[in-house]
Amino acid sequence: MKYIIYLSCLLSFPMLSFAQKITYSEVQKGDSRDMSFDIIGKIKENIFIFKNSRFKYALSVYNAEDMDLKEIVDLDFIPEKSFNVDYVMQVENFYFIYQFQKKGIVYCMGAKMDLEGHLVGQPIELDTTQVGTFGETKIYSTINSDDKKQIMVFKILKRNDQFKFVTLLFDKDLQLKHKSRSTIQFDERKDEFSDFSLDNEGNFVFTRSVKIGTRSNASSLFLVRKPPLEDSFSERQIDLKGLFIDEVKIKIDNLNKHYLFNAFYYLENRGNIDGIYCSVWDTKGDSTYSNVFTRLDASVRENAKLKGNSKYALNDFFIKNVILKRDGSFLLAAEDYSTQTSGNNSGWNRWDYLYGSPFISPYNNYYYNRSFGGFYRPFSSFNNTQSTRYYYNNILLLEVNPSGNVVSDKVIAKDQFAEDNDNYLSFSTFIAGSEIHFLYNLTERRDKFLTDNTLTSSGEMLRNPALRTVERGFEFMPKLSKQIGARQIIVPCSYRSQICFAKIEF
Repeated sequence: MKYIIYLSCLLSFPMLSFAQKITYSEVQKGDSRDMSFDIIGKIKENIFIFKNSRFKYALSVYNAEDMDLKEIVDLDFIPEKSFNVDYVMQVENFYFIYQFQKKGIVYCMGAKMDLEGHLVGQPIELDTTQVGTFGETKIYSTINSDDKKQIMVFKILKRNDQFKFVTLLFDKDLQLKHKSRSTIQFDERKDEFSDFSLDNEGNFVFTRSVKIGTRSNASSLFLVRKPPLEDSFSERQIDLKGLFIDEVKIKIDNLNKHYLFNAFYYLENRGNIDGIYCSVWDTKGDSTYSNVFTRLDASVRENAKLKGNSKYALNDFFIKNVILKRDGSFLLAAEDYSTQTSGNNSGWNRWDYLYGSPFISPYNNYYYNRSFGGFYRPFSSFNNTQSTRYYYNNILLLEVNPSGNVVSDKVIAKDQFAEDNDNYLSFSTFIAGSEIHFLYNLTERRDKFLTDNTLTSSGEMLRNPALRTVERGFEFMPKLSKQIGARQIIVPCSYRSQICFAKIEF
């Protein structure tokens, strides 16, 4: 059963109209809600979706025009119970990078896939680590540059007060360019790494934040960088002007040769969020280009929070996305997120999360880097012993100029919650020409409708009518969507406890 649905809506301008075309894939018998999946992307006329059903790996190849399933490719070269299967897209092909353990050794492998989704040659061994029979599994992390010409696989061994890095830099053909080993001093009680990034030149980039104590805000910040063909890291301190920050989000502006560091800041340690911190690092001059703390005043706070005292209005906001513009300015999107767990009256605590990293514990020897972004959680993975309610509320949008100054702010009002399952909550961004779309579910009479808010090039926010379908039963998961073309996006859906995928064309 397959549906192609055309939706037309008229905006407030008499001569301006838009339409969306939604095409659903057929629901496959084996694609239950307990299956894991990842939207890889589009090459030529094919759309690829990776699926993991009880450690049986397969690649579904869909026709990009009508979402017909062309082929299911069994990925039998990936051993059962492999973990951390990553991918890197190229123009004519893509790579799977995966790891598995055998007889006390973790193998990191790379496999080239052609534009039809078939294995090219044989998988190649990228690296190995001896961990012992009962050793750890998630060891290697994979990142790539925006232009996909630089690919890095790395591992970080924690030993005493040191992190020992092994980095392997590959070109777009997965040919090794440089392998290095280096060490950084690291105090688990005070130091925090940001997410790891790779620029188009092959520089390995992240930040190190230093706290006063274990459950504190950061009072010092350092840019850490390793050039592509060197073995050691350099550190540059960034002035925080005596203020405090929490989680740092990095965005690399390859066009303007800048690194952007964004975080919420505090006037005092463990206080209330006062505003947004934006720092721009100039890579050519190897120095700070701008370093700006912008206080978000009472009007922003009143608009940002659904309810409660405006003094605490920003405390549940987390940076979700940074969208670059060609001139070096950018749009920062943050979302109000919290949870509440029954029984022990506990919930989401940014102190436990941001300042007690979920990626490392005293029982791990290796630091595993996983993206903070959204990922699908199979229904079988939810905790049945306690009930958790998830809240995803307003979206705060800050337009920031090339010098790091906030020039305007907007709020997209939404009120989302669900019990024990947040796959249908939160939002995604979709860029169509000069417009930025924000997609999220709106619930009406127990039905969820995909809602589209658009930020125009002139800075005007338009709320478009919800995307309603003639066939009931489809539920969208917008935060897991992926843009595959100039005006095309793939959004995962569920239909009668099965998983399918919708292509939306704007």
